[in-house]
This record gives sequence, structure tokens and C-alpha cells, in this order.
Amino acid sequence: MKWQGNRESDNVEDHRGEGDGGGGGGGGFGFGGRSIGIGTIVIALVGSYVLGVNPLTLLNLLSGGGGQVSTQQSQSPARQPPESDEMARFVKTVLADTEDTWDALFKAEGGTYVRPKLSLFSGSIPTACGTGQSASGPFYCPGDQKVYLDLDFFKLMQQRFKVSGEFAQAYVIAHEVGHHVQNLLGLSEKVDKARRTQSERQANAMSVRLELQADCFAGVWAFHANQDRKILEQGDVEAALKAATAIGDDALQRQSQGHVVPDSFTHGTSEQRVRWFSKGIESGQISQCNTFEARQL
Repeated sequence: MKWQGNRESDNVEDHRGEGDGGGGGGGGFGFGGRSIGIGTIVIALVGSYVLGVNPLTLLNLLSGGGGQVSTQQSQSPARQPPESDEMARFVKTVLADTEDTWDALFKAEGGTYVRPKLSLFSGSIPTACGTGQSASGPFYCPGDQKVYLDLDFFKLMQQRFKVSGEFAQAYVIAHEVGHHVQNLLGLSEKVDKARRTQSERQANAMSVRLELQADCFAGVWAFHANQDRKILEQGDVEAALKAATAIGDDALQRQSQGHVVPDSFTHGTSEQRVRWFSKGIESGQISQCNTFEARQL
């Protein structure tokens, strides 16, 4: 992926070293088939299946609560990552690229894109959605409009799933930004309200549609970023598709518990995740990402 020399975002905060370190990165990552109740969503399965919202938020929704924790927990004052941190500069550049893309797309529709913050952390961090944990994987909190990322997650992608490459990492960030886009468009709130009145199975199905749309939005970003800034190199798309395949609900459940429970899916199968990311990156059109009206996911 070609990113060096491109604009870096000022919206990245560095909170690394402030958490208690519990469960952070590497071996502390939440693999396993532990579940709550009969047929409930399998949590701690690659941190709420790796690329979703904070599991605390999701569990709150499924138990009938609101979409966010009402109390904003305090963080220490934000600081910028050091210039010498190459990985942080990569994150800042990818975030800037999503900003430029969504700025233009929102403007084309007569809207204004509100840029999210991205918080780098380690161990744990207070958020408007409760305490975030590294073991949850990257997540987006609608309450404070922030993406949260422990950079050790990228090491885990390579070690656990054999997925490497900068564009695969950019896909992870773009997916979480996709959740921010959903929040700005009012889609997240509508889904949250609907899930509170539905059965667990129906709520999970709505979650799948929300996650697949975020995958598609990540593809839309990649289409425009490559069209405008020529970021893609040979093998980049294949790496992102490999990442999408590795984190499908079916693949994760087989790995953790040896069998799949389709009614507990919250992010979609490997095939679905690949298909919707592909829709976005092939078309570059937000209209192609309407997973909520799609007959076939």
C-alpha cells in the first residue's frame, strides 16, 4: 500500500500506557467460545468478532438497554503520537485518507462529514460506551464518536490469522470508520431501536446487516482512495479479502468451538464479508451498500 508522504490526520490521540494492561494485546486477546445464556451471542470471540462495536455496547443493546452508556468516563488529556512512531504515522495517514474520502462523498450529497477521533490505547481505556479493552479488538463508540485501536491487534492478525499487509490493516480502520458513517447517517440509532424490541435471533440478524454495511463502506473508501491517490499495490486487495475471510463468524466459531451456530452470528460469514467489501471496492457507491434491503446477504 502506498501511503508514505500523504497527509496525516491530527485527529489521532495517543493514550497508550495509560490503561491497566489487563487483557491487552497478544495472549490476552479474547478467544474462546464462552457465551452468556442459551443461544446468546458468543462474546469474547476475537473481541466481539474483531471488527465490531464495543461488546459492552452490544450486550447492553441485547439486554434491552440503550445504544451507549450514559456516563462519559474521563480520559487523561489527549496527546499526539511521537513523530518517530512509524506505525502511528501509518494510522494517522489512513485516517486522513478516510477523512478526505468521506468529506468529498458527504459534500457531493450536500452534507458535512464530521471527522471522528481515533484513540490509540493499550490494556484498557474509559469511553462513553464503558471501559474499552484491548481484548475486544478495534471498536467504535457512537457515544463519543471515536474509533479505539490497540496496535498490538495488527500483530495478532499476522500471528493468529496469518493476515499481513498494510492494506489489510487499513481495512480494519476503514471498517470502524464505516461505523462512524453509519452513526452520522442515523442508521446506527435506527438499528439500535429496532434491536431493543426484537428477539435475540432477530437482533443478531440486524447486527449482521450493520456490520456488512460497514465492510461495504470500507470498500467504498478504498475505491475512491485508490482512484484519487493511487494507494493500492499488487496483492493489497487480496490481503484485505483474506482478512475479511478470516474474521467471518463461521470461521471464528469453527476455530474457537469446532462448530457454527448461525443464529448467534453478529458480523456475517466469511463469504458475506468478502462479498460486501467487494461490492464497495468495485462500485465506489454508497447506494450499493444497502444491506438492510438486500434479499440476499
